[in-house]
Amino acid sequence: MNNVSLIGRLTADPELRHTQSGIANVRFSIAVDRQFSKPGEERQADFINIVAWRQTAEFICRYFSKGQRIAVTGRIQTGSYTAQDGSKRYTFDVVADNVEFCESKRDSSNSGSYQSYQNSYQQPQRQDNSSPAPSYSSGNTEDFLELPDDEDLPF
Repeated sequence: MNNVSLIGRLTADPELRHTQSGIANVRFSIAVDRQFSKPGEERQADFINIVAWRQTAEFICRYFSKGQRIAVTGRIQTGSYTAQDGSKRYTFDVVADNVEFCESKRDSSNSGSYQSYQNSYQQPQRQDNSSPAPSYSSGNTEDFLELPDDEDLPF
């Protein structure tokens, strides 16, 4: 099983990039504090490289900045390449499948709200031409669309 869960702080502002085929991606690193430190010494941190693709990358670049705490779940991906000097180099990245806010933004009107983005989620396509249902944003029940009793559930 290849699952990773991390909470840390972004070491730099994430920058959105696109592949030649137009797929959004972002590479960034987070500083993850080690749980224990030796008495009298400063707490150590590990710097973990993260890569995110498509909507997850766009979400990260839109809502996260340097120093902000982020929770990342995903999988480890390793690779290797030959450097210009001919030596073999190895890579170790976490591919993010899900990211979440770990703290509220003090200046935001959504302060204290729980927000996350999962890469695997896709909005269901509507069969008719009516406007899409409002999304959940504030815990207010007015945001929910009532389903008629005669329709099949979407799951």
